[in-house]
Amino acid sequence: MEKSTEEYEIAFNGLREHPFFKNIDENILNTLLKAMTLKSWEKGQEFYSINDTLRRFHIILKGRVKVYQIDPTTTREFTLYILAENDVFDVITLLDGHKHTKLFKTLDTVTVLNVPMEMARKWIQIHPEINKTLMPYLASRMRSLETNLTNNVLSDIPTRLAKLILQNIDKSSNELQLIHNLTNDEIASLIGSTRAVVNRHLQRLKKEGIIEMQRRHTVVKDIEALIKKIENRF
Repeated sequence: MEKSTEEYEIAFNGLREHPFFKNIDENILNTLLKAMTLKSWEKGQEFYSINDTLRRFHIILKGRVKVYQIDPTTTREFTLYILAENDVFDVITLLDGHKHTKLFKTLDTVTVLNVPMEMARKWIQIHPEINKTLMPYLASRMRSLETNLTNNVLSDIPTRLAKLILQNIDKSSNELQLIHNLTNDEIASLIGSTRAVVNRHLQRLKKEGIIEMQRRHTVVKDIEALIKKIENRF
């Protein structure tokens, strides 16, 4: 990437604010950026193939990406997790060197910085500052997956939905974050349900005054009531 371009400035500022790189010397950042490429995809694109996971490592600067799998027999879709600004992928391939057989799709217009996978591995070895932030990040992702797995196995659909909403509340505004403006199909894919079932339970929460929905914009009006629903069912 050429240093004198607008693209370079966007990339540098994005990297400077990223938790993995914020404590790295500016000269080292400039060296890293020379090997990086700034890339964007429009909403709704399946942009990252299984073979791509072996080739390049991505740092999200803007937008959301869902990581999911489809049952080839039933064509049913299940979303493992949603990645957003400051997330990276594919960490699994970065660590073990094997293909990651999951699908990736943009939920918004997405902007990333990407770098050859082998170079990303070398950075981790050379710069311990990156490694110190990578390990807590991995732990956080693993805890999130454990929580989702537990919810989807042990909880009924209304409880899964209530927990998903509670986990994604912006405490300053009571609005949903990360899952905001998702379709009911997308929400159903996160909790192992169907659009019709999700819609029915959302309407019930709305009728009870727990949430307010306006054109995919959802605000939680009564957090205590939402918590009580979870406690009474789980």
